[in-house]
Amino acid sequence: MENTMENTVIEELHEPLEGQELSDILQIRRDKLSRLQEENKDPFHITKFVRTVFSSDVVRDFDALENTEVSVAGRIMSKNVMGKAMFFKIQDDKGRLQLYLKMNDIGEACFDDMKKSDIGDIIGASGKVFKTRTGEISIHCETVTLLAKSLRPLPEKFHGLRNQELKYRQRYVDLIMNPETRRTFEIRSAFIKHVRKFLDERGYFEVETPVLNTISGGTTARPFITHHNTLNLDMYLRIATELHLKRLIVGGIERVYEIGRIFRNEGMSTKHNPEFTMIELYEAYADYNDMMDLFEDLLVSAAESICQTNVVEWHGTKIDLSPGWPRVTMIDIVKEHTGIDFSALISTEDAIKAAAEIGVKMPADKIPSWGDLLFECFDQRVEEKLIQPVFILDYPIEVSPLAKKKKQDPRLTERFELFINRSEFGNAFSELNDPIDQRQRFLRQVELRNAGDLEAGMMDEDFINAMEYGMPPTGGLGIGIDRCVMMLSNSSSIRDVILFPTMKPVE
Repeated sequence: MENTMENTVIEELHEPLEGQELSDILQIRRDKLSRLQEENKDPFHITKFVRTVFSSDVVRDFDALENTEVSVAGRIMSKNVMGKAMFFKIQDDKGRLQLYLKMNDIGEACFDDMKKSDIGDIIGASGKVFKTRTGEISIHCETVTLLAKSLRPLPEKFHGLRNQELKYRQRYVDLIMNPETRRTFEIRSAFIKHVRKFLDERGYFEVETPVLNTISGGTTARPFITHHNTLNLDMYLRIATELHLKRLIVGGIERVYEIGRIFRNEGMSTKHNPEFTMIELYEAYADYNDMMDLFEDLLVSAAESICQTNVVEWHGTKIDLSPGWPRVTMIDIVKEHTGIDFSALISTEDAIKAAAEIGVKMPADKIPSWGDLLFECFDQRVEEKLIQPVFILDYPIEVSPLAKKKKQDPRLTERFELFINRSEFGNAFSELNDPIDQRQRFLRQVELRNAGDLEAGMMDEDFINAMEYGMPPTGGLGIGIDRCVMMLSNSSSIRDVILFPTMKPVE
């Protein structure tokens, strides 16, 4: 038996430059294509193939399909030649299936063409369903057609490519060779479908808001800047959908959400990609406690639906998503992990001294306040210790320009973030609906921006105008879709859950 499966090859990312020669293996494939074209058998001239079943249909319904003629199509993943017979394994959208080709059945010319086919070629075949002597469900082919010629060889096992970046750059090869990768994106699709169903059933209204904006608004982040030629106007890719969605709350759409791409011109890491997917939702007459209930219900139900369990493994850690997640204020969690009780620190000077004693550093160009120091103590000394799901409540006003103040302590806001395994999953407020207070907070952001803080927000006069018509008490929540998928799929990097992550171009 001749095994013609090709050995693992690490291919170049690009075609050779002008004046360079193709590698031998690439040239051989092009020569095969040229021969087919000369014989008027160019596969790229074929426009359609009628497939009647997928591979999974044949396996699942074998008893009903045995001895029935079907048509299948897919990519050749292996080929074994045995004299006047061949076995192919093809892969389609639903799995893999074996084809049995016999010279006497398909004709000598077709058999010769298929014998010269390569791993990676795409074929269509028709024949009867049967089981081989070894019990493998197969198709006994009567016709076989080459539908597309693969001019580059597939690696034998894609995990043999040790350069992880190649998987991200050539996601198409990753998907061909790696069932685990496909499963990750099936989980992603299932999660987004679950989110929509979850919210739709609760009366939320899905909308779309602009990606291009004349200001960067809705949060504090550094935006991408572009230019509109006709208007001769610099514009910003959105860093949030918040301000437009709140306009709709003012307009009377009392439960509203958007799932969409967000763009932030910031650092890259295993947790951060410059473009990512968020869902933001807003509910009139609700507060941040309602948003906590909703968020917990959403993630618990997603895990049960997609993973069939409340306990998932992520980064080698068992994450227990069983309902009843702790809700802890930022002041209390900082006190628990650092010993500093910010509720007892009255002056900024006392806060500066306490933070310095545990090695917390502030940006050199920033004059810290009590609230800034509380947040930095949490960010630098506590966040990395949060493993199991926990809601951190009551953020300082300095880092929460769109959240409602707490009545008991106006230095704090009704805001929470959810943390799981050292990662932030979502951010929510009892939304500020006082237009006078909102204007003052915007002005504070403008001051910071004028002082050189490129992440600070801008004044949005139209949003203030909308609020002056009257905005009801509202709860708002933003959820990072990518982080949720990372947890549910046990992925270590955000690049693993984005089909085409941002990559630096290859020189």
